[in-house]
Amino acid sequence: MTKKTVYKVSKMDCPTEEQMIRMKLEGIDAIKELRFDIPSRKLVVFHEGDTAAFDKKLQELNLDVKLEGTTETDGDFVISKTEKTQRAILWWVLAINFTFFVIEMTWGWLSRSMGLVADSLDMLADAFVYGLSLMAVGAGIARKKQVAKISGWFQMTLAFLGLVEVIRRFIGFEETPVFQTMIIVSALALVANSVSLWLIQKAKSKEAHMQASMIFTSNDIIINAGVIIAGVLVYLTQSKYPDLIIGSLIFLIVIRGARRILKLAE
Repeated sequence: MTKKTVYKVSKMDCPTEEQMIRMKLEGIDAIKELRFDIPSRKLVVFHEGDTAAFDKKLQELNLDVKLEGTTETDGDFVISKTEKTQRAILWWVLAINFTFFVIEMTWGWLSRSMGLVADSLDMLADAFVYGLSLMAVGAGIARKKQVAKISGWFQMTLAFLGLVEVIRRFIGFEETPVFQTMIIVSALALVANSVSLWLIQKAKSKEAHMQASMIFTSNDIIINAGVIIAGVLVYLTQSKYPDLIIGSLIFLIVIRGARRILKLAE
């Protein structure tokens, strides 16, 4: 008889924690399916036998995991028939994120805007997470951990270099960023993320990876708006500091995300 065990995962608030759990529990034959409800911070495990095979592994993640209960189920753990559609949507979202990473990084340096450069790294971070989620089902855990480790350190290195550049510009005599480019490119990124959000919402899926993607994309829209506001403030004050402040905040967000991704490689 298949059983359904529900856990409360207090520190699960983005797709990175979902990947951490999936990779930690990969290979346990007793587990038939994992379902994630990131907004409610819930994990549902459909399995056979008791929970001993995966209980300890969940606790090792230090995500404040608490068992809520186990019940018998009628075997309702068949993977959704719309999986191909959902994966196609996530590939589109990944492509949009990577494309705007290139666009924002290029125009960020050309316009001397650290806000755009930082936002480009945030888009790259999202692309990495979506890429990890969409890796081939047959990929081994060693390969997934290797990809996580490389992407995590890559993001961490770029973000730290970005912060060093921000500090240099704070104390140096840099020219004011081109506010027009800041506003236009960020507005385009906001439109792109809005399209991504529309695609995800169009799927009308309650599955974890789609809900998580919606949260991620909503956060990106807020960051895009922040860079636009910084561009307006650069225009009003004729100062480089609004751009440097928003850049610093986004770099710190990227570093936080990179640390989470690195946990996948542990």
